[in-house]
Amino acid sequence: MAVAYLNFGSHVFAFLSLCLAVVAPSVQAHVAVFDEYWTQRQSDALRQTIESYDPNPFNVTDHLNYHAALAMETTGADNGTRRKLGQVGDGRKTKRRGGRYHSLNAIDKCWRGHRNWHKNRKKLADCVLGFGRKTTGGKKGPIYVVTDAADDDLMNPKPGTLRYAVTRDRPLWIIFGRSMIIKLQQELIINSDKTIDGRGANVHITGGAGLTLQFVKNVIIHNIHIKTIIPGNGGMIRDSEHHFGHRTTSDGDGINIFGSTNVWIDHVSMTNCTDGMIDVIMGSTAITISNCHLTDHNEVMLFGAREEDVIDKKMQITVAFNHFGKRLVQRMPRARFGLVHVVNNDYTHWEMYAIGGNMNPTIISQGNRFTAPPKENCKQVTKREYAKYSEWKSWNWQSERDYFLNGAYFVKSGRANAWSPAPENPIPRHFAIQPQPGTGVRRLTKDAGTLGCRPGKSC
Repeated sequence: MAVAYLNFGSHVFAFLSLCLAVVAPSVQAHVAVFDEYWTQRQSDALRQTIESYDPNPFNVTDHLNYHAALAMETTGADNGTRRKLGQVGDGRKTKRRGGRYHSLNAIDKCWRGHRNWHKNRKKLADCVLGFGRKTTGGKKGPIYVVTDAADDDLMNPKPGTLRYAVTRDRPLWIIFGRSMIIKLQQELIINSDKTIDGRGANVHITGGAGLTLQFVKNVIIHNIHIKTIIPGNGGMIRDSEHHFGHRTTSDGDGINIFGSTNVWIDHVSMTNCTDGMIDVIMGSTAITISNCHLTDHNEVMLFGAREEDVIDKKMQITVAFNHFGKRLVQRMPRARFGLVHVVNNDYTHWEMYAIGGNMNPTIISQGNRFTAPPKENCKQVTKREYAKYSEWKSWNWQSERDYFLNGAYFVKSGRANAWSPAPENPIPRHFAIQPQPGTGVRRLTKDAGTLGCRPGKSC
């Protein structure tokens, strides 16, 4: 046993060394001077990637599908995650008492429907599913209230501002004292163990730079608008309480996740960013993107930026219960390497394709609704880029219980379920844990995007 452990450790060390050798000379993600501080953060982040990778992804996808089915079986606003397993797949039906919360998806049903949600905000951290399921954000820290929409001082952010809150070196659950419009002068560099919780206010980040998660872990971004994001010019910017440095020009991404783990993006409305809406690159893993509403953009989600980034083979991302809406073109998502579980999303618009990739990513599409555009040459949901059929025919791209409209079609490849080893599943195998069918996606995504939550009223 000890010998096996030592061998495993040597393989991990070799893999990390390879990744560091590939990354350090060429990719610094807007860090002008890669000093000792950033070198250490990069090293820590790569180790976190290895630790966060799940060798049995089948357990994770089954876990989400199980709770999705359970949420549809329970009544009222009950938390379906606490119901007994026997209610799923045994042929029994629970009595439906109605109410607007009966048909919520499994993530929303966990916390919504309670009038006093504002007195127990941190319950949200118990509700994430998918590969980001271990994300708790700032749950272990105090609540911090943003009262000032200004972003004037990048080196010494003023207390009460969002930039001040996200650069603290301790866990914080960040909320907003009022509705506000925040124009970021430069990219907002978010530190580890943070929750940005926009419930109870109408928060718009617009007209300036976007959000950056670089070599961090454990971040929740919830219930905010991100729109009309443009590149920042760079300059001296504080990235933590005790460090600042010179940044180069940012890309204009809405949210840029670089070398980060355990991230949950939920109920975010996004539109019109200069580059990508959500980019997940360079060793980022254990991520869930859920309940978001996205419109008016070309390259929506990029998972894995370069063919040289072999660390992205550890990338595992869940994309669930989102609405891909009007005037979107492509990349919903586009993946290099890694594994992406795309489940119960509503694709009502695309102009080129919906899901794409190269470098042998694994794509598991379950229970989505795909509505193809009018153009005959854009009906295909999938696009394999820079690869011949002889190469991509072995890639594992699977479709199960998807719903196709207006001529949409998904081109499968690979061998069914070859994307995961035979795991010890925590849920007995005689229960058929199938995804919710694509025909029911409309109600699962009906509240995608920001919610109009008000204290004293169910959200």
